[in-house]
Amino acid sequence: MEMTLNEYQQLSRRTLPTGTPMGLANYAMGLTGESGEVVDHIKKHVFHGHKLDKAETMNELGDTLHYLSGIASMIGCSLEDIAVMNIEKLKRRYPNGFSKEDSINREY
Repeated sequence: MEMTLNEYQQLSRRTLPTGTPMGLANYAMGLTGESGEVVDHIKKHVFHGHKLDKAETMNELGDTLHYLSGIASMIGCSLEDIAVMNIEKLKRRYPNGFSKEDSINREY
């Protein structure tokens, strides 16, 4: 199954809490919690010698994407708008791809 980021965002909205500050806080906390699970999974691989489980990593990244998508919906923007904005920023910062020099001397 293939879908665009905006199609994903639309499908993901069915579980959104109301657009109250508490709903936004819930999703921000969910995003950090799920991001932490991604980090923990990779930490165990890098530092503890565990095999990197691609399916589990994808599962945790999917949970992270769900919360990110929800926050985007609550603030009234699309995932595709966020993706385009981010790529444009990266192109400005690293016009020839990533380099240490560009990273050190980048403009914010």
